[in-house]
Amino acid sequence: MKRPFSLHLRSLRDRLRRMLIGPQTLAFLPALALAAFWFAGEPGLMATALGLPVLFALLGGFNATAPKHVQSCDPVTGLPLHDTLAKTLQAAMDGTLSTRRATGCYMVAIDDFDVITDRYGRSAADHVLQKTAQRLRMVLRDGDIICRTGHASFGIALAPVMQLDIETAIQLASRLQSGAEEPIILDGTVIYVSVSIGFCQGSRVPENSGQGLMDAAATALGEAIRNAPSAIRSYSDELRRTERSRHIFADEAAAALDSGDILPHFQPQISTDTGRITGFEALARWTHPERGAIAPADFLPVLENAGKLARLGEVMLNRSLAALRAWDDAGLDVPTVAVNFSSDELRNPKLIDKVKWELDRYELDPSRLSIEVLETVVAASPEDVVSRNVNGLARLGCRIDLDDFGTGHASISSIRRFAVGRIKIDRSFVMKVDRDAEQQRMVAAILTMAERLGLETLAEGVETPGEHTMLAQLGCDHVQGFGIGRPMPFDNTEDWLRKHSARMAEAPRISRGG
Repeated sequence: MKRPFSLHLRSLRDRLRRMLIGPQTLAFLPALALAAFWFAGEPGLMATALGLPVLFALLGGFNATAPKHVQSCDPVTGLPLHDTLAKTLQAAMDGTLSTRRATGCYMVAIDDFDVITDRYGRSAADHVLQKTAQRLRMVLRDGDIICRTGHASFGIALAPVMQLDIETAIQLASRLQSGAEEPIILDGTVIYVSVSIGFCQGSRVPENSGQGLMDAAATALGEAIRNAPSAIRSYSDELRRTERSRHIFADEAAAALDSGDILPHFQPQISTDTGRITGFEALARWTHPERGAIAPADFLPVLENAGKLARLGEVMLNRSLAALRAWDDAGLDVPTVAVNFSSDELRNPKLIDKVKWELDRYELDPSRLSIEVLETVVAASPEDVVSRNVNGLARLGCRIDLDDFGTGHASISSIRRFAVGRIKIDRSFVMKVDRDAEQQRMVAAILTMAERLGLETLAEGVETPGEHTMLAQLGCDHVQGFGIGRPMPFDNTEDWLRKHSARMAEAPRISRGG
């Protein structure tokens, strides 16, 4: 569907207006007149004086609201911004009071927009925004208003219609999604885009408020994003109650982090050759005063959405190194502590200085800190601040562990680029490895690859003596899991270490494969 010529003309006029209307232009008028006089004499000066008002009249004229108009438009897409959407929805809802018409609001978000930016660059990401805005606009009617409401999101106010039942609303959402998800071709590169959509009909908002309608659609969008990609969700009272509970939980999680209720628990890692402790992995744990233990899978995404992962990382690093210092002071042999670093932390340009400061603070050698990086982060990260930080930490002397190996499709070249020293074999490969021949072949292949690359190996999620024995026979260097020891508070680690040493002295040694 081609864009109407009137829209092209309007776009050209708006661009010229943005360039020529404003205080900066008025400041140049004397200079323009002087230049005309210099080159063409008085006739030229008169032509300039007469021509400039005509030009400005064609562009919309001198008016006091021109600078405000410029500021209220998104510079990338040319669309109105957030405030315009709220006002438009309010006007539409006011108009439906005296009629039997209905309105609605749609919120559209581009899925994984940051990934698009990282992979293709800022210019390409802007092009994606522009094309998405155009395609959404082509699905809508002339009276509908589309605005840019966020980093990678758009809001749509529907002009009042005679009927907007749920079936009609869903059909429109599907058309918007289909239009926006057509592949985008830029300089010969095909960029695939998906969008998630939340919407609300005006009749479903408790109060007759444009802002309320927009908030309701945003709530539905939040639920769609949690089910992305390409999800569509409608607002409902139940969704509102769920969202309220989610906000309360998020506030509690943030408060628990600040108050010190989210702390590291330490899970032991041992050598399959000697049985000796080779380190502890620090894992975030939260004990709620009323609900008891909260699973990390429940509170970590909440902290991530709240932008608190970097703060969590600071807490985990500090407490883990403090624990390592305390074990040393108690005469306990714990060679290393492993700390998980999120992608947010790895994008911090001051990360290396922060880690060095913490190591110096506790008088610890960098080789005693293992940095655990998810394989999905390694697989997705180009040559950017993430790889520079990881390699910088390796040069500092820290160990780099690649976590959940086998789940993120990291290439061998990316493993070498990130200076990985050890790979952690995911639980999915370890489970029933003593009884499943296919599992044994998979683990053996991973171990062979690691040996050829000069990497150490650690198997996660070891739960049974049979799994432990088979991994040792296959040649895995280290193991951890419930079968070795569960994550425990720092106060319990000293007792566990002493009991483990006693057990190790009595237990027969497991033979490793040759």
